[in-house]
Amino acid sequence: MHRRSFLLGAMALAACAPAGPVRLAPNSTLILTRHGDRSGAESLLNERGEARARALVAALEGLPLDAILSPGLQRNLDTAAPLSAARGLPVQRIPQEAPTAALARAARGRNVIWVGNKGNLREIWETLALPSAPPLEYGDLAIIRSDAVGRIEIERRRYG
Repeated sequence: MHRRSFLLGAMALAACAPAGPVRLAPNSTLILTRHGDRSGAESLLNERGEARARALVAALEGLPLDAILSPGLQRNLDTAAPLSAARGLPVQRIPQEAPTAALARAARGRNVIWVGNKGNLREIWETLALPSAPPLEYGDLAIIRSDAVGRIEIERRRYG
């Protein structure tokens, strides 16, 4: 009986385990950036952060965009707001904890942006097993493209 319970438990754990590494589907683009500048421990953007949020609109000029995704933190939403207004796209909120799988699903065959925080940007980068450093500084922008066969190309930009 103990062996049977052990096997059932192991099967239940296996069913909950991820199916493997998270990857971007072919013909997908995931754009990553950190929220705009803030002062100290405050959650709100400072004047420079507000200017950087407006500069994000120009930084993405000419790039198609199907969705804007962000955790529900005010500094992230405030950073995404000018882009949302300029593109006529609502900011879709998803939890900031372990967002990579949801972002990969949202980006499947589309162009999406994630306005995140240092911690979740680092986690996304590591989960996707991307080379070099994630876009953690204010004004960093990483455009991750998956071509028709799933090969990844990363373009880096700065804005604001």
